[in-house]
Amino acid sequence: METSFMYSVDPFSPGRSGSALSRFVGAVLATAVIRCWPLLLFFSAWATAVSLISYNVYDLAIQPTLLTVIGTVLGFVISYRTTASFERYNEGRRLWSQIILGSRTLARTIWFHVPETMPTAKDDPSTLEQRKARTLIEKKTVINLIEAFAVAVKHYLRGEEGVYYVDLYHLVKFLPSYALPAGLPSVVDVTSIDGVSTRSPLRARGDSNAADLTSLREEVTSLDIPASPTMPTSPNSQLPFPATATTPRKVSHVKVDIPPRTSMNGRGRSHDKEKQTDKGSTYSGISGTQDENFLLPARMPPKYHLFDLFPFSLLVHALTKRGKDVKGRKAARIRAKLRSKTVTHNLPLEISLYLSSYIAALQDRGAVPPPTATNLLNALNQLVDALTGLERILTTPIPFSYRVQLWSVTVLYCLLLPFQIWSALKWLTIPATCLLSFIFFGFLVAGEEIENPFGYDKNDLNLDHFTHNIIRNELRAITALPAPHVESWAFSQFNDQIFSTDERAAPDEWMQRGLGRIQTALATI
Repeated sequence: METSFMYSVDPFSPGRSGSALSRFVGAVLATAVIRCWPLLLFFSAWATAVSLISYNVYDLAIQPTLLTVIGTVLGFVISYRTTASFERYNEGRRLWSQIILGSRTLARTIWFHVPETMPTAKDDPSTLEQRKARTLIEKKTVINLIEAFAVAVKHYLRGEEGVYYVDLYHLVKFLPSYALPAGLPSVVDVTSIDGVSTRSPLRARGDSNAADLTSLREEVTSLDIPASPTMPTSPNSQLPFPATATTPRKVSHVKVDIPPRTSMNGRGRSHDKEKQTDKGSTYSGISGTQDENFLLPARMPPKYHLFDLFPFSLLVHALTKRGKDVKGRKAARIRAKLRSKTVTHNLPLEISLYLSSYIAALQDRGAVPPPTATNLLNALNQLVDALTGLERILTTPIPFSYRVQLWSVTVLYCLLLPFQIWSALKWLTIPATCLLSFIFFGFLVAGEEIENPFGYDKNDLNLDHFTHNIIRNELRAITALPAPHVESWAFSQFNDQIFSTDERAAPDEWMQRGLGRIQTALATI
């Protein structure tokens, strides 16, 4: 099911460099020129009109006093704006480094410091091999949930609701839906603007009836469906769309059948145990034997649209808040922010609760000493702390009045610029106005792009690289081999330069020489 095109390409791989032309095009697309070129054309045309009128009709030149005063103030304000945006960008990168650190620490502690077998009762009929297998399954499942936490954070920050992605679905499909507090906004109690309830038939709050769906009938039809977070209450409903997806999309129409209610732990009631033996996913309701071709790619970057260009981009925020289906990258970023405030089914937080339940189970069983349990809790707290910090960046916008004031002053400055430099520069007024407009507006649009560094823009953080090429690969490398015993590597015959680089002697030979010879070798400088 996993294919390379569904994930991001490793930016550090040897084949990533490409041709010189492709690198040049990529560099140009990453600059602010692409986002502000309509503004440059507008002010260049404005400077041309002012120059033609001043040369042929009437001299419109004015004293450049305002140029010095306003330019100095504007430069300081734009510098502060760019610095504030870069601080958010840098903070986002630091928090993702914290997620990577917490994932490494938690996985390493679980794999190496949780014993191979758990304490059992005297009447436990299971064999030693069965107990070891059970413990190994538990440890690997929990480490998979650590990867799922990072992947869920990525989709959560991008406003991509649901679990139906190739890099996330198989990691969490077995989890029962956790009962979120009633005060938290969730996908199950948000009503869209058009009055249609957004209650998901697959995830009902406090009700694992929606979580334990044992059969799914897949009916693939071509449908044009808008990218709305709403989902009808009927069991026959389409899968949710990510907020950053382009719309309308051609998707598979999926019908689901809801089975009898199950308990919170994902197991059926006692009188239904025989019927629950071939149960599928308790989290998403899709049987393990079903085809998973309906899953969405791990990356769904929206395409550029007319609404990404000035002055049409000024209408995006108002139209998106009114529920209009606005295309383009700017609209996708706004939808992600709005969804984080209204449709926040916080899947990463839910995964952290299951990770915490595993640590609690280890403590109840007495399987790990208190220092190890403390290390596990500290690593988990690192993950939740990073999630909280990332949410703060996502949901704390630059104040609207500040943004409007800054853009208004910058536009006014560039409009007055040709009148003030015509007398000194003459026809050079046109390229000079274009250049200065690029300087000011370039910093503005660059600051707006990096203030939310979790999307698909060229300068955004490569979240897919963090989750797929770092966390996923490292966790798989940790669990690829059993925890090695110290004897297997400390007493290796290749460990022949223990006490000195001049003398080669294997550990067995040092054991034969005795403790006195070892202490003498240690004292030799």
